[in-house]
Amino acid sequence: MLFIANGTLYPMAEGMPEKIENGSIAVQDGKILKIGNGFTYEDICRDYGRTEQEKKADTYIDAGGNWVMPGIIEAHCHMGITEEKKGMEGDDCNETVNPITPHLRAIDAINSMDAAFDDALRAGITSAMIGPGSSNVVGGQFAFVKTKGRRIDDLIVLAPAAMKVAFGENPKVNYSGQGKSPSTRMAIAAMLREELTKAVDYQKKREKGGETFEKDFRYEAWIPVLEKKIPLKAHVHRVDDIFTAIRIAKEFDLEMTLDHCSEGHMIAEEIHQSDFPAIVGPDLASRNKIEVQNMAFKTAGILHAHGVKVAITTDHPVSLIASLPICAGLAVKAGLPLMEGLKAITINAAQICKVDDRVGSLEEGKDGDIVIFDGNPMEVFTNTLMTVIGGEVVYRNKLS
Repeated sequence: MLFIANGTLYPMAEGMPEKIENGSIAVQDGKILKIGNGFTYEDICRDYGRTEQEKKADTYIDAGGNWVMPGIIEAHCHMGITEEKKGMEGDDCNETVNPITPHLRAIDAINSMDAAFDDALRAGITSAMIGPGSSNVVGGQFAFVKTKGRRIDDLIVLAPAAMKVAFGENPKVNYSGQGKSPSTRMAIAAMLREELTKAVDYQKKREKGGETFEKDFRYEAWIPVLEKKIPLKAHVHRVDDIFTAIRIAKEFDLEMTLDHCSEGHMIAEEIHQSDFPAIVGPDLASRNKIEVQNMAFKTAGILHAHGVKVAITTDHPVSLIASLPICAGLAVKAGLPLMEGLKAITINAAQICKVDDRVGSLEEGKDGDIVIFDGNPMEVFTNTLMTVIGGEVVYRNKLS
């Protein structure tokens, strides 16, 4: 058992107080057993009949009044697929020879030995949505994983977790240079519609079944999307690309997240009406493309004010993974309410990624992914004192 005492808890959970002073958390078998105040480690041991032998293996942490929060979540990145320090040899982010590749799986390219994983732990980031880049109209399947471990299979929370699709400059640049489609936004939309139409036809034939039905590996990847088990993950920056993504998702009755959403502040009410959430960022990056010329930290706050559920992303390695809490802080500085900034990298991110049954808040029964900070993590001088994943301490700052 892990027991954290004397913490200032920020549960990020609906129906719980925003802040719990002098709070405690008990974690058993990787799950949060109890959270709140008014109970001690001795109370837990008595109530659950822990033996002296079991007690010897327990870890007791005095949080010293510091901030105790759910593990931070990166809702969109390419950590371990675009590895740091390795150039082409470590870059497996984009299969730029075919614009339609739904059957690619992130889990087959994520290298959890990438240095970015250690950086994530030091920043209190305990899980991340990782997948292919935006060079293809359809890039492949994302996976939601924990950030500590050597074997990717052991880190998976949800896979597949989303299907990557991309609009705008990136597919155009990659394929017009090869002398083939897509070289226009019209072609991107047409190719995606064509692929989805084939996927729907495949689904109908699959449902009829029969002994003669042969599964198609490429179109099997679309089934969880068509069944609304996972969303489209749409790379969109510009207003027109956002509208095109919404149009196509509505045509095929699909769930979708609007990733980057750089000009979302210009059409905030329309995005709210679409009922799709936004994963905003990376705003801590240069405006090095035409489609990101209006990128700004104010976007998250404006979208939230219009009722859009918002998460924040670094899009690592576009911005470094460790800057995620600071990116949320800069969004707060630009107008996002403070608690919404914290939610944008915890419970909102978990809900948008469809993993809030396990992570994103400190609640009984959820994964014991917990971080202790010596202050608000969105402030630049704040230190991560301790990072816990599944009830195991995976990072401990020398200050702690």
